[in-house]
Formats: sequence, structure tokens, C-alpha cells
Amino acid sequence: MARVQRADEPRAPPSDGSPDRRASRIRRLNIAAATTSARASVGEWVQTALLALNLVWTTLCLGGYRADTMVITSGLTGALLAAHGLTRACSGQTAPPHVAGWALVPFLLYAAANVIWVSPVPWLGWIDWFWWAQMAAVFWVVLDGIRTRGPRQALFFTLVALAFSGVALGCYQRFVSPHWLPFGETRSPQYQGRASGSFGIPNSLAALLLLLLPAVGAIAARRHARATERVGWGWVGLVLAFGLVLTISRGAWIALALALTLWPLLAGRSRWPRRLRIAAIILTGVAATAAVVITTSPKAAQRFSQLARDGGERSRPVVWRAAWQLFRAAPVLGTGAASYNLLFEKHRPEGFLVAPQWVHNDYLNTLSDYGAVGAMLCFGAWMLIAGGCARHSRESAPREHDWLDGRLTSMGLAVGLLAFSLQLVVDFHLKIPALAMAFGTVAALVVSRLWPGRPPRPTTALRRSRDLAVVAAVCAMAFVLMPMFRAEGLRDRARRSIDRLAATTAVEPDALRRPLSAARADLSLAVATHPANGQAWADLAYAISLWAHVENGRDRQLQLGREAERAAEQALSRSTACPEFWIRRGVARDLQGDWLQAGNDFAEALALAPNHPLPWFHHADHLSRRSSERRLAEAALAFCLRLDPENAAALALRQRLAIGTRAP
Repeated sequence: MARVQRADEPRAPPSDGSPDRRASRIRRLNIAAATTSARASVGEWVQTALLALNLVWTTLCLGGYRADTMVITSGLTGALLAAHGLTRACSGQTAPPHVAGWALVPFLLYAAANVIWVSPVPWLGWIDWFWWAQMAAVFWVVLDGIRTRGPRQALFFTLVALAFSGVALGCYQRFVSPHWLPFGETRSPQYQGRASGSFGIPNSLAALLLLLLPAVGAIAARRHARATERVGWGWVGLVLAFGLVLTISRGAWIALALALTLWPLLAGRSRWPRRLRIAAIILTGVAATAAVVITTSPKAAQRFSQLARDGGERSRPVVWRAAWQLFRAAPVLGTGAASYNLLFEKHRPEGFLVAPQWVHNDYLNTLSDYGAVGAMLCFGAWMLIAGGCARHSRESAPREHDWLDGRLTSMGLAVGLLAFSLQLVVDFHLKIPALAMAFGTVAALVVSRLWPGRPPRPTTALRRSRDLAVVAAVCAMAFVLMPMFRAEGLRDRARRSIDRLAATTAVEPDALRRPLSAARADLSLAVATHPANGQAWADLAYAISLWAHVENGRDRQLQLGREAERAAEQALSRSTACPEFWIRRGVARDLQGDWLQAGNDFAEALALAPNHPLPWFHHADHLSRRSSERRLAEAALAFCLRLDPENAAALALRQRLAIGTRAP
């Protein structure tokens, strides 16, 4: 008797190979269908809860940008990996790790080696490495550890809820309080009139919306959706689209338009004339929508008119050219992990006062830091994963009754990933931990749907030992990473306090005591917690030098100068490529009256940052300490003010020189 196929059973793909190959495909389809319909274990729900909590915490805390946020984020990531390993070790049957997860391992190994042997700032390089590793860990866990329907839907709902809350917070910023940010932070004036939600910049909120907006639209438009589902998901899609409009992110809008236009060309199965017609219709709709937005939104019209007036961007081409020059200087291995912000100073043009921590182009940033080898290992791995999904997508079973596993929803998620990837040309989303984790989560959801893994096997003692070894390695790594982020958080808090004091004029010495004392305490704890952090040692030297303005007496000045010099030498022992480290030692030596040696330090700083106003100001201040060098001091000060006419410290020094007052 012929077997009757159930309506919800995956159908075999068209015959295009040997019987053995067709049978293998059918078995994989049945395994994939059974996996998504199976009941989730306690371990799987624990992993889901830890990842969801991490996504919520990191996203709401400025996207995880600040180091003190990463203390908890790294702990949750370690707990997630430990739960993943323990779940696999305690399970009777586990599937082998997905092939796609292994594709990211070579880059992580290479990046770690780059931090150790190439990077001039290894304490920053390890932070950068952790961000890459965290994205890979989330991708791996979602791909291999969260495979059943309920937990996968819970993760998707978490991401949608975060995007929805981001739009709500963006509306509050746009219509109520333009300066508001979480945890008492204040938004930059340049972002007023644009929504950024819980992120520091609007482009980051736009990136999160890009990941989810096409999928939400696909869920609402899927064939078997009920009317209530169409209305509900359609309303969510309109809210997310409204939020994307409020960000006024030109790069995000263009990336989404390109992704939607390319979708029928890359993923379509019909003939090319029909694909081209669909792409033309989508492009026409996008153009009409853009015209409506620009016509009704003065802020959007201003942004695009500025784009046309400037012939593109003003600041981004500067940082892009510098990154390309750094890559050309070290094309194979790069200049070192997290080195761009430091080495940019050699290529800073006159009058360019922006401090570009990253390149505003993740592809070029990776090329500059890790060289051609790192870029090929990183982005080549993702291209291999995308190619694997494309090859296996024809074998994936249509499960339209499951809204998240439906083919149209998977394509929507893939379009969101494509739009996100296109926006990386003008932004640094992979340096924002929350966005990197969201990208890894969505990518794993797509890969698990389009590229089913291998069937579960009985857990052997060897595999159980391997999983437990992973748990032990994660726990050991936590002892290294947690203090690193703890120290960087203390340093960042102290430096912010010091910078606020430095920006304040006419402060009485007694008013400096309390904040400087707290900053010195934080920095002392930071260098004790993580001695490898060179910037913490330099900031400690800075705080000690400022304390000299509080203490009286020549003997006390000499003592503080020696303490500051020792801290600065500790910083220079970690890296000699940072101009600020030389400045801190030069200031410390000036406190001791060691004028000649201090001059050598300032000369080193000027060689490393010839067009930055800070070394020129300190050099002018140093020269002003000797009346015979007054003309040289005035010349150095004039060049400093040429680079930065609004430099308050330089203007105050010029006034002191005009009335003949010596530097303190």
C-alpha cells in the first residue's frame, strides 16, 4: 500500500542526483523538522534565558560600549558558554557541532596571535578580540544549542522587543528630551533631532532595526498568516519603520534599499526577466517612500541636501584614507588589533579635530588592524557560511505553519543581514557588542533554517570530556577577562572625571581635592587589577600631576613628579607608540625641573602626533618655563592654536605669556 504523506511533513526536493543522495537529503529534512518541533530541554531554556538577558542588558546600556557594562556582559557570555557545554555533556544524545560554527575559529586564533605579537596596544587588542569572540560564541550557541521552536521564537521576540523599546525611547528623545540617554548620560548635540534609543548614536539603532524590519514584514506577508497575525505584525513593522525614519540614518536607508533591490536578484528562482521586473518594482517603491519622507521631514531633507552639497562625507573619507595608508604600510598582518585610533595620529590632517576611535567602515577597519590575512579569515568565513546556506537552501523543508521557520521569514532575516552588512561600509556596528551579538543571533537563526546540521548521536565519554573541557576553559578565561574589563571600567570613570576638571576654568585648588582623590583611588585600583593596561598607568600619571596643583611646597612637588614619572614609565613599558604616554612623562619631569629630559619626551610625542594640538600645547608650556625659549614657546603655541583655535588651555597659556607669568 502506498504511504500517504502528511500535510506538515517535509517534502523531498526535486530529483537531481543519485538515489543515495536523495535519500540523504530526505533524512536531513526529516531531522530538521523533528528538531524544530521537539520539546526544549531545561538546558536549552537556560541558554535562551542567559542570551536574552545578555542582549537586553547590553542593548539598554548604550549597546555595551562602556567597559563597566562589559563586566556583566562578559560574565553572562561566560555563563552562556558554560551552560552550553554542561547541557551537551549531560545530554544523552547531541548533534555534532555545525560546520558553519567552525568557520569562525581560524580568525579567532589568528586574532589572538595578532594581539600577542603584532598589536602595539595589547590591552586594547584583547578587548577587541573579546568582541569578536563574543559574536562567534553567540552564533555558535544559537546554532548548536538552541534548536527547538520555543527557545528560537523567544530569542526572536526578545530582539523585536528591544527594537520596539528602542523606537519608544527614540520618540522620547525626538519629541520630549533631545539630550536624554540611559544612566544619566547626555547625547551629543550633533544627534539632536535624531532618535538613537538606548544607543549612543542613531546609526546603531538603525542597524538593529535593519536586522529585524524585513523579517517582520515577511511574517506579516506570509501566505498562511491569519488576519490577526497580519494586522499585529504589520503594526509592529510600521512602528519599526517609523523608528528607522526617526534615526535619519542615510547609510541605513540606502543599505535597506540596496538589500531589498538585490534580494530578488540573488535569491530568486524564477527567470531573470521576472527577477529584474521585481527588483525594478521594489526600487520604484523605495524611491517613492524616500521622496515622501524627504518631503515631509525637514531634518531628512537637510541631511540629504548636505550629502549632495558636500559631495558625500567630510569626515569619513579622512579616516578611510588614513586606514588605507596604514594597511599599505602593513598589508599582510596589519598594524595590530585595536591600533587604528593610536596610529591615526601620524596621518591626521591639519585642522581635523575628530577623535576617530574606529574607521567608520568595519571592512576597512579589519583590513587595517589585522591585514589581508585577518580580513580574509574573518569575512571569508562569513562568505563561506553564506555560500553553504545558498547551496543547502533548496533542500530546506517548507514549514509555513511555523512562522519563524517559514521560508519567507528566513529570507526576510537574510535580507536584514544583507542590509546590516551593507551598512558596515559606513559604520562600525561590529564594535558595538549589542549589535554584534544581535547579528550573531540572527545569522544563526538563518543558518539553522537554510543549512540543517547533522543528526544527533549518542554522547560518548570522549565527547563529554571535550564539552567539560570547554566549560573549564571558559571559567579560566573569565578569571582573565573579568579583571580586564573591571580595570578598564575604573580607568574610564576616572578619566571622565579628570577630563571634566580639565575643561573647567577658574577652579580653586581645594575644589580639586575630592574629585582628584577619587580619580587617583580608582586608577590605583585599576593598575593593581590589570597591570597590563598602559592607558591606566598614563592616566594615573596625569592624575598625580594634577594633584601637584593642590599640594604646596617644592619638596612635595618633587615627590609627586617622581611618582608621576614612575607611572608614566610603566605606561611606556607597555607601549611606546602612544603620544600621550610621552606627554605624561614629560609633564612629570617638568615638575621635577628636569627640563632637558622633558623636552625629549615632548619631541617624541610630536613625532608620533604632528598635527594634534595636545602635544604642541604641552611643548609650548614646557618651553615657556625658560625665558630664553619664549619665542619658541610662542611659535609652538601659535601652531597649536592654528590646529585648534578654540583650545581653552592654549588660549590661557597665551594670556599668561602676554602678561609675563611663568607656567606653574
